[in-house]
Amino acid sequence: MNIVTLKPSKEKSLLRRHPWVYANAIDRVEGKPAPGATVIVRAADGRFLGRAAYSPHSQIRARVWSFDENEPIDHAFFKRRVQRAVADRRAMVSGTGAVRLIFGEADGLPGLIVDHYAEDAGNGRGQLVCQFMAAGVEAWKEAIVAALTSATGCPNVYERSDVSIREKEGLEQVTGLLAGDEPPETIVTNENGVRYHVDVRNGHKTGFYVDQRDNRALVQTYASEREVLNCFCYTGGFSLAAMKGGAKRVVSVDSSGEALATAQKNVDANGFDAQRATWLDADAFKTLRRLYDEGERFDLVVLDPPKFAASREHVDRAARAYKDINLTGLKLLRPGGLLFTYSCSGAIDSALFQKIVAGAAADAKVDARILKRLGAGVDHPLLTAFPEGEYLKGLLLQIP
Repeated sequence: MNIVTLKPSKEKSLLRRHPWVYANAIDRVEGKPAPGATVIVRAADGRFLGRAAYSPHSQIRARVWSFDENEPIDHAFFKRRVQRAVADRRAMVSGTGAVRLIFGEADGLPGLIVDHYAEDAGNGRGQLVCQFMAAGVEAWKEAIVAALTSATGCPNVYERSDVSIREKEGLEQVTGLLAGDEPPETIVTNENGVRYHVDVRNGHKTGFYVDQRDNRALVQTYASEREVLNCFCYTGGFSLAAMKGGAKRVVSVDSSGEALATAQKNVDANGFDAQRATWLDADAFKTLRRLYDEGERFDLVVLDPPKFAASREHVDRAARAYKDINLTGLKLLRPGGLLFTYSCSGAIDSALFQKIVAGAAADAKVDARILKRLGAGVDHPLLTAFPEGEYLKGLLLQIP
């Protein structure tokens, strides 16, 4: 039996049901657990705390599977967890062909992300795309894939574990087919009445930013007759939503010509008037300043940049970057204009992000009002004991 015993008083976070055990909290390890092996975590006085996946190369040395002493970690365990997660999504999410089925710790499967893309044409069972980001789920990959295909009825499973966090777990980055057929070049899926081409093999994350679904719907609601600027647009998620909502003009900026080409395919797929859309293959920081200097103004601006802070060491630099784009974004708004602004940097919490945006508003000399706090949809649930799960945060602001 592999047992991890914690130092005195280090059990407090687990008693609050936080699922991570850090290396510096461990007093001793009995046995020789391999990467991903199940260990029993005990307090210094011997009390049972949880069953966890051991990761000898990571500072997060163990991730808790279960706080129930009587629950074994076996194939049946993963089948139950996957079935529960899939049932939750079916009950909670509708109107979309792109759903996050499993969201790591929140679904009791730490380190696992699974998205499902249904084909808009309805002539197939779609595509499951997985990211195995920790030693525990890597060790149980076969059982997890079997549970997924059984619970969803979707036979096609593709892996996109090409994420740097795997290196901290002592794992190589990998991609490839896990079950069923190879995915097509793109899958066309429907979200809130908008058709999107999704490249699950080469696109960002699992191919699409599923977490922004509700926020795209909100942009769609407010876009009517407005001129819209969408920076860091990727394949045009917010841009297409704005066009669907009746925007007069949409200017979209991204530094990937390949992503912009897919965005233009999305315009065609929806039958939108291409004259309403302008696609700029350019640096968003420089383009924001150039548009302002040229006297351009917009009624709605979306700022959805990539992660600026990969860890806490990068917070100061990231804060300057967020302030830079928000300062110019606010200055580009006409009176009454709306700013949808986001951060997906887990190291920057909601309070700090609001403080950064407030500083940008002060420097822009505008009285920005927060109309709504924004985040991921219900298929990205948050454990009350695990604030680290809230990586996406956003604000909808209006200036007078």
